[in-house]
Parts: sequence; structure tokens; C-alpha cells
Amino acid sequence: MITEEERRAAADALLKAEIERKPIIQPSETYPNLELEDAYRIQALWAEARVAKGARIVGHKIGLTSRAMQMASKMTEPDYGCILDDALYNDGAQIRADLFIKPRLEVELAFVMGEDLLGPGTRIYDVMRATEFVVPALEIIDYRTEVPRAITDTIADNAAFGALVVGGRIIRPMDIDIRWVGATLSKNGIIEESGVSAAIMGHPAAGIAWLVNKLHAVGGGLKKGQIVLAGSFTRPVDIAKGDVIQADYGPVGSIGVSFV
Repeated sequence: MITEEERRAAADALLKAEIERKPIIQPSETYPNLELEDAYRIQALWAEARVAKGARIVGHKIGLTSRAMQMASKMTEPDYGCILDDALYNDGAQIRADLFIKPRLEVELAFVMGEDLLGPGTRIYDVMRATEFVVPALEIIDYRTEVPRAITDTIADNAAFGALVVGGRIIRPMDIDIRWVGATLSKNGIIEESGVSAAIMGHPAAGIAWLVNKLHAVGGGLKKGQIVLAGSFTRPVDIAKGDVIQADYGPVGSIGVSFV
């Protein structure tokens, strides 16, 4: 464990890295005793600082939902971060590439909560019952620290969240079998990735159930109207200025964005 003063210093450094678009030395290198609890506390302090500057927390993201990514990170469960309102984009947006350090893009589904949801013991069917809408989404991930990164570095860095793009067809959670939403991701007209939503822990709502139970342990939960990114079902694709992205979810619609 590290001290609260060291946690605040790490959060300040991450905030500076975000503002200046320059990665910092990994917190795990600066503070060798950094543990998961410290990392989530650093994330919370960073979020508090962003809110103090005018941002608003509008939801949560879940990462490491695939077994392969968990093994690569030496974790046995996902991680999570928060979504801020100043990092939300709509289908068709032109997004400044210089807002990020080394952006990459992932294909996901976003759940919009229709009611509050609290743990403990939350299961997939509780998530489905509490969800008002599901919508296709793209997550831009970004690193504010140098690499390679320990899992504590990723968590402290708001689980690598950069921005969120929503679009496509808005669906109610029971309208289709959301385990079998497929998508292709194209960059500049070339398909780079494809996947199916069942790759997210067997069911896209599984990670959200996990998140609700995790938030309960720290006195939190999901609130009506919040948006939750369920996790990626493709590998990350590098993006840069000039790239045009198209994600095709078939019957569920599509998302197109460009980076300028």
C-alpha cells in the first residue's frame, strides 16, 4: 500500500499527462508498493479533480472482459473506470486526434440504465431487467503512462478510457439475443477486426453484473440514466489523424467517425 499523499500525487501526475498529452512514468514504477486498492483510489481522485474542473460522471466502462486479456494482465477478473460527459461523441463525429496520446479503438455495446441497480448478488437477468436501451458503441482507449503497464497502472489511469462514440440502432435489451450481435470494424475502407458480443464473458451483461457487485463493495452502484460500456469484443485498432472508421453491426446499425 502507499500513502494518501502519494495517491494524490499520482492522480495529479495523470491529470497533468492528460492535459499536456505527454505520458508519465508508470505509477507502479514510481511507487513499487502500489496495490489494486491504491490504483482504484488514484482513479477516484483523478475523477474528482476532473469533476471539480467541470466534467460530469455519466457512467462506467469495463475492461479486461476477455480471458486472453486477463491472462496477459495476470488478472482473474475485469477492471473498471468512469465515463465523463466531455468524452462523449455521436455517430458521424469528427474527433481531434491530438486530444489523445496514442489512441486505439474497440467495438463494444453500451447499456443505458432504466433504473438504479445495486448489489450484492446482482446477476445477468437483473442487469437486463434494469436496462432501458442497448446501443452500439466504440471506445477510444488511450494510455497516459509509459509502457509496459502493470494492471495497477491501467486501473489508476481510469482503465485506459479515452472517449466513447455511440450510434447505430437503439434497441431494448429483450428485442434481440444480444449475445449474438456481430460487428466488423473498418479503417479507411479495410476491415481490420470482427467479433461477436458473446465474447464478452459469454454475455455482454455479465460484466455489468460483476461491476454492480464490485461497486456495492465500495458503497456504490449504477444509477438510472447512466451508460455502461460492457467491454470489447474485438482487439484494439490503432487510429491516427486522417483515419476514417466504420463499424458495421448489421441489423443493429452502424457507426462512422473520422479523426482530424
